[in-house]
Amino acid sequence: MEIDDATVRKIARLARIKVDDAEAKTLKGELTGILDWVEQLDEVETDGVEPMTCVTEMEMHMRTDKVTDGGYPEEIVRNAPQHAGTFFVVPKVVE
Repeated sequence: MEIDDATVRKIARLARIKVDDAEAKTLKGELTGILDWVEQLDEVETDGVEPMTCVTEMEMHMRTDKVTDGGYPEEIVRNAPQHAGTFFVVPKVVE
């Protein structure tokens, strides 16, 4: 699959990456190579194969969900530059 220049520019814009013409040409080749590789993976027969998270069977160790620390909010906010009671005060970021 061949990627065109407009698609490279769109991907760069969505990724918030500034790309000049030379870099766009390099990215075009790299992205085309990646998509070719994905097309090769599409040729692999996967019917009847169960999804797996690891190549060896294993079980996740589960721990109990319990509070192991806390109960002293005054001490925690004491180091904050600004606090109101037991809450951190931060600059407003949304109008």
